[in-house]
Amino acid sequence: MSLEESGQTVALEIRDAIAIITLDRPDAQNAFNTAMRNDLLQAIRSVEDAKAIRAVILTGRGRNFSAGADLIDRHRQDPSVERMLNEEYGPILLAIMRSDKPWIGAINGAAAGIGSSFMLACDLSIMGESAFLYQAFAAIGLIPDGGASWHLVRTLGFQHAFETAIRGERISAEQCLTLGLTNRVVPDAQLLDRSLALAGELAAKAPLAISRAKAALRFAADHPIEELMPLEARLQQLCADSEDFKEGIAAFRSKRIPHFKGL
Repeated sequence: MSLEESGQTVALEIRDAIAIITLDRPDAQNAFNTAMRNDLLQAIRSVEDAKAIRAVILTGRGRNFSAGADLIDRHRQDPSVERMLNEEYGPILLAIMRSDKPWIGAINGAAAGIGSSFMLACDLSIMGESAFLYQAFAAIGLIPDGGASWHLVRTLGFQHAFETAIRGERISAEQCLTLGLTNRVVPDAQLLDRSLALAGELAAKAPLAISRAKAALRFAADHPIEELMPLEARLQQLCADSEDFKEGIAAFRSKRIPHFKGL
């Protein structure tokens, strides 16, 4: 998928240094089928290869961000849930988390099932006021997957994460904000504009510092401080040796806005 091209199930739009990836199966509530998994992975690869892109927004067309997995498609194509999670969903979700670029989830309506995992995989998220996160797995005899357990226990602690997993209740946007599961809640009509504003703010910052801060914090989630501090020092040295650092210092001294190039 080339930049600013639409697949059958995913649309990719470029606005200056910002990529907007839109899940585009509105008639199916953006439920993930085989085609959408493939199209989304191709969109991610296109964005990752484009050095001019400095921030990415992931959202859904229509009423919902994503209703989760397309269960009918799953059983028709391949009954192996384990294979699908390891070989199809896993690479997509990890690509988002390991990306050098910041990812913003713009969450409209339901982020349910595996859809909630995509919301949680993003580095930041903004929810429309009527949006909600729904761990729908318990209702059909399943457990959270796609890394949702990892995100929930680190954000909520074991007891709240366990309750969320087994009760399977909807968590409103305001509740998500209180629990630390999202960064902001905005009026539904302002969701994309506010997400673009945040993405623009990130795109104006030093790309190397953004990517290395993300790498350090992702590493910090499951490593002891004795291992984190040497990584921080190495990443800080790389930042200090960059042209962007020199530009930042020069801009500070001149009292002007810095112009970072990612070099």
